[in-house]
Amino acid sequence: MPIDLKLFGDLRKKADPKVSGTLPLRLKINDPEVTWVADILRKYMIEDNEVSHIFVNGIYAGLKKTVKSGDKVSLFPRNMGLLYKWYFKREEDE
Repeated sequence: MPIDLKLFGDLRKKADPKVSGTLPLRLKINDPEVTWVADILRKYMIEDNEVSHIFVNGIYAGLKKTVKSGDKVSLFPRNMGLLYKWYFKREEDE
């Protein structure tokens, strides 16, 4: 079972340069080498500093959060940053 990925804003073009509109880009990742959120960023050549917020299964997370089959991951770019970092603790596994 794959990982569901949603890319928002400018990050959508990293996975699909032809994307248009404003809806998030939805992808399925079925890659045994993806075990951390950081692996997803590497897979789509997204730099750490391009990402503002990461959510795994609806929980604010960091780059060191483990992801597994069936997880839902959402990545938001810097220009869509929210105040989460001030009010919520990031969940990471390392």
